[in-house]
Amino acid sequence: MRDEVKTTCPYCGVGCGLIISPTRDGFAVGGDPDHPANLGRICSKGAALIDTITAETKRDFRLLEPEVDGQQVNWSTAIAETANRLRDTIAKHGPKSVAFYVSGQLLTEDYYVANKLIKGFIGSPHIDTNSRLCMASTVVGHKRAFGADVVPGCYEDLEIADLVILTGSNLAWCHPVLNQRLRAAKEKRGTKIVVIDPRRTASCDIADLHLAIKPGSDVALFNGLLAWLDQNGNTDLRYVARHVSGYEHAVAEARADCPDIEITAQKCGLDTQESADELGSGLEKLETFFSWFAAFDRTVTVFSQGVNQSSSGSDKVNSILNCHLATGRVGKPGSSPFSVTGQPNAMGGREVGGLANQLAAHMNPNDPIDVDRVRRFWKSDVLEPGEGYKAVDMFRAIESGEIKAVWIMATNPAVSLPDTGRVRLALSRCPLVIASDVVNDTDTLRYAHIKLPASGWAEKSGTVTNSERRISRQRPFREAQGNAKPDWWIMTEVARSMGYAKAFKYKGPSDIFAEHAALSEFENDGMRAFDIGIWHKPKKSAYDAMEPFQWPASRKHQPASGSERLYGNGIFTTSSGRAKMIGVEHIPPQSQLSKDFPLIANSGRYRDQWHTMTRTGTAARLSAHRPEPLLEVNPKDAGHYGLTDGSIARINSKHGTSLMRVLVTDAQLPGQVFVPMHWNDVFSGAGGIGRLMPPNVDPHSGQPESKYVPVSIEPFVTRWQGLLFSNTPVDLSHLPYWVSATGPGSMIYEIAGDEACMFKSLLPIAANADDQHIIEYNDTKKGVHRYARLNGGRISGALFISPDRPALGRDWVSNLFTTETVATAERNALLAGRMPDAGAINDRLICSCFSVGLASISKAITEQNAVSASDIGRLLQAGTGCGSCLPEIKEILDDALPRAAE
Repeated sequence: MRDEVKTTCPYCGVGCGLIISPTRDGFAVGGDPDHPANLGRICSKGAALIDTITAETKRDFRLLEPEVDGQQVNWSTAIAETANRLRDTIAKHGPKSVAFYVSGQLLTEDYYVANKLIKGFIGSPHIDTNSRLCMASTVVGHKRAFGADVVPGCYEDLEIADLVILTGSNLAWCHPVLNQRLRAAKEKRGTKIVVIDPRRTASCDIADLHLAIKPGSDVALFNGLLAWLDQNGNTDLRYVARHVSGYEHAVAEARADCPDIEITAQKCGLDTQESADELGSGLEKLETFFSWFAAFDRTVTVFSQGVNQSSSGSDKVNSILNCHLATGRVGKPGSSPFSVTGQPNAMGGREVGGLANQLAAHMNPNDPIDVDRVRRFWKSDVLEPGEGYKAVDMFRAIESGEIKAVWIMATNPAVSLPDTGRVRLALSRCPLVIASDVVNDTDTLRYAHIKLPASGWAEKSGTVTNSERRISRQRPFREAQGNAKPDWWIMTEVARSMGYAKAFKYKGPSDIFAEHAALSEFENDGMRAFDIGIWHKPKKSAYDAMEPFQWPASRKHQPASGSERLYGNGIFTTSSGRAKMIGVEHIPPQSQLSKDFPLIANSGRYRDQWHTMTRTGTAARLSAHRPEPLLEVNPKDAGHYGLTDGSIARINSKHGTSLMRVLVTDAQLPGQVFVPMHWNDVFSGAGGIGRLMPPNVDPHSGQPESKYVPVSIEPFVTRWQGLLFSNTPVDLSHLPYWVSATGPGSMIYEIAGDEACMFKSLLPIAANADDQHIIEYNDTKKGVHRYARLNGGRISGALFISPDRPALGRDWVSNLFTTETVATAERNALLAGRMPDAGAINDRLICSCFSVGLASISKAITEQNAVSASDIGRLLQAGTGCGSCLPEIKEILDDALPRAAE
């Protein structure tokens, strides 16, 4: 496989097309200029994909062989054991004692086989996906309003809209390529951009207006907008009369909830926000937002996890859709509500029924006609009506013993689900935990009785569906590592071994996709928008050559050559053909603040990291931007609770405790803190936030609430802090605070303790090395200790301890691990704590695309007279790649230039 390969990025729901090119040393990655999603653009994570797949070749990283009860076995044994244990569980406890928990990281073909196996042949409805954590509320909102889980718009709408609203979406960091397209549109057309977010995020860099609403107040905001639009005659009553039902009820609910703009401002926490810029106070900004929404017919509202991840997420979605339906702005060029998904195949999983409250091909598990249709198509004797357990309830059923066997695929629920202590307790009690994964160590894999090595992204063949309903091929460009196998193959072999061979005759992913397509058109009278029937009998060669296309793509509805919208004609996929506005009421989050827990913790993603870091955590340049999870705190709160920038804080909730380093920033409003979602017990001692999260869920969607967690914060008083560098993993579980990051030549551990420690014992001891010795420097009076372990002339470990965080050139030390012999001058520099490049001390990476740090940017400002982001780009290339770092570059310029002028 040494030819150029076109494939799809495995990260967010943008679904960028990539071109993988062979090189002398491996592969190179670039954006596909012909792919409609990104048109050649790429983000920092996509640009570093080759770094991550290179890390996957390390034998200590990949799960390469099947394991049963801790012993490596061959595939025949692993398949037989998996099938036999599932069969035994079903025989003793019934089919509903088995559950699957799957992932938006699976390809559509994998998802399809998983859904068919458990629902159609095992006979259990209990399959759910980690998409429950990010998109389930949108599914409910779409189905209630449109009659189907359909995103009406397309990416092009961002470029032709006159007003774009980003609500609950830090597009700049979470969907960087879409942010690039929006930034370019603003520069070209002057697009107005509104950001609705409790925090000032990187997305605010291109915003004309930022509404820093109180967390959880989204329904009040959009109810207030709907009531204001109606009162001021800014709704499209002709469109409503022809195409919408429920208008009167929805407006009445909105008026009862937020009868005027002043009450809306009060409920959203905007009434107390004083004027901080030329746009005025919070109330004045709210008035501006309402008037802009009324003035611009071409309006797109982009929403994501900040809306969905709530105990009232479904109602939040419908409050947004209500405003668009009331103004006739659905499915029209430059005018539509637009949900952007978090995972590469969250939508593909929804198409095949991967959620517990869905059936395959967008059919309804509670509709006997749909159930009978799927049963006949699959030739199933056991498919029954009814929904399965959603994610949180599924693990409660595991904990209680109702579910006796769970198969977890390509996800890490021991970290990502709320109240992780109970999730881990459930897994520890479960008689049979099966896990299919790429890596050999995750928090979840530690509970698995059977571990099945799955193919990685670079090795998989299939399809994914992005946020604009565009299906793209994922193509492999290297051979599978070790004995790893595709997920569809693993499940197919287990199904055959369980006695279902006739229904699982697949020879490859093209066979599965053809069956998926055939089911989508089976007895489809047009009421099911999802229809890809033109692919019901593709030749393998046609499947392999598939170009990206949007659904619907049926024999009656040929896909358009460009972007395709749905519902623009006002005809919806409901029995009446009319959309429905839903009356909703602002309901505060389930967990409320108290004297013991007086602060609101919000959570979210970092620019360069992904989920629980099993992929991105292996790349040095992706770890350098934020090497630790940071608790972001407003200066007033930091002062009140005795925290300083760079110190370590303890975060407490009713459910658990975390430790994080502190970042003091006025991007946070007083009374609120922000915590990142990525760290887990593989990469940190106490940085995981799942242990803080309450198990509150939306009553309609079952989606957990992770944007509103009552917490308290306090200093974690350290006796010492340190940096540990090692070329092998180090067990630091006995320390209260540690965080690992990948450096250019070694692992880098930030460590801290509140008790005395035998520091030298922290240095790793190399196996099979005869000439090992330690060089050291100790100043006990000052609490400064420096050590380096040498194997011959090569360094294998280094440790720096001081009362506070040591000031070091992290990359300089890490790079020493790549040299065969550490020179005397370098040894002396290690022990003296004097690095050759003083400008690199504790340097912070700003631009991941071109590996440009804070020190280089500061030097360009002071020595090369850089005064703008374009100057920095011209001198250093920073900001000229994906553009995600531009907000930080501008902040650095704003901070540095006044001091330079003084």
